[in-house]
Amino acid sequence: MKIAVVGTGYVGLVSGVCFSDFGHEVVCVDKDADKVARLKSGEVPIYEPGLDELIAKNTEAGRLSFTTDLTEALEGAEAAFIAVGTPTRRGDGHADLTYVMAVAEEIAQTAKDYIVIVTKSTVPVGTNRKVKQVVQKANPDLDFDVASNPEFLREGAAIDDFMRPDRVVVGVQTDRAADVMAEIYRPLFLRDFPIVTTDLESAEMIKYAANAFLATKITFINEMAALCEKVGADIKQVSKGMGLDGRIGNKFLHAGPGYGGSCFPKDTKALARIGQEHAAPMQITETVIKVNEETKRRMIDKLLDLCDGSFNGKLIAVLGVTFKPNTDDMRDAPSLSIVPALVGGGAKVRVTDPQGRHEGEALLPGVNWVEDAYKAARKADLVVILTEWNEFRGLDLKKIARHMNTPRLADLRNIYSVKDAKRAGFERYDSIGRAPLETN
Repeated sequence: MKIAVVGTGYVGLVSGVCFSDFGHEVVCVDKDADKVARLKSGEVPIYEPGLDELIAKNTEAGRLSFTTDLTEALEGAEAAFIAVGTPTRRGDGHADLTYVMAVAEEIAQTAKDYIVIVTKSTVPVGTNRKVKQVVQKANPDLDFDVASNPEFLREGAAIDDFMRPDRVVVGVQTDRAADVMAEIYRPLFLRDFPIVTTDLESAEMIKYAANAFLATKITFINEMAALCEKVGADIKQVSKGMGLDGRIGNKFLHAGPGYGGSCFPKDTKALARIGQEHAAPMQITETVIKVNEETKRRMIDKLLDLCDGSFNGKLIAVLGVTFKPNTDDMRDAPSLSIVPALVGGGAKVRVTDPQGRHEGEALLPGVNWVEDAYKAARKADLVVILTEWNEFRGLDLKKIARHMNTPRLADLRNIYSVKDAKRAGFERYDSIGRAPLETN
């Protein structure tokens, strides 16, 4: 089957490449000629483990191509996936559907034969019906269906998530559209991965409900961590005890500096706005948003305490700035709140991140970038672990502490322990939801 994927951002590129690996002929379309040229030459514009190899494999096999020409992409295609951005709209928190509707109109004006127009972008409930209206208005004679096919990809593990999904959600209105979508995902169906076929509205809501629930788990455990610090409990033990309950599960119960990334911040805000518009307030989700911001501010207070009440004149090393490991994505990362507070407080900040520098140089002005954790920590007054990259999980803490001006460590991902810090010679160590180390 021939498939067109419009948009070569994170979701569009990963989806298109994986569809081609299923054996489909896939043409990825983007208006950014420079990006398309880079993709044609084998250069991948995002960091996602294994993606470059899959692009090379399927391009060489003739199943995957890139173009700026929508007409070329739609020629003979049975499905066109819309995979463009839906950023949070300024002023009201709603998802901005400008790009989605523009692509829908372009597809309507370009397509010649029956086609299923599939929304892969995360969109508010009711969007696919609006897409249908836009297409009908732009080309009343076009034979088409619309479908909702939300993505559930974790950055850093997106290929595995696509190839071995917990479920695939497909929202359709007709049997004809359902048949096309079933053929697209046939390789997964044959391997018994669940394909959930619903109406349009339910498919749209599943995406928001899932992300809001996961954000709630993260925020809940972060709030519990704050209480653990007050009462002397250990959040790692609390999380383990909770997670062993089959009704709860252990995923997303790891305390940290707050959630970030391309999905949770945007989708929780959009869901809250949808609830307000339909007079069904999402009070839990609204509280999650508020508490997540408070969590980031609490991290700044923690660092301020480790710096004896002032950042001014201190040399602070920050290890990791992306919102999670195995990605170069910095959207709504905790570092974007924490690092500017350090710089604004008068600190000299050194930063290291295996993949974050490309985006980080523009987003974090006033910092010095270095190659590794040891260079970052040299002569520093405080080391801060912000992202749990594997490179930071096995550091020689004795070497780090020995070369610092004042050996102090803020472990905001709970990678190490008080025993580790004490054995390495740190005079102060603080983490999330656990008792700190203070030897002075």
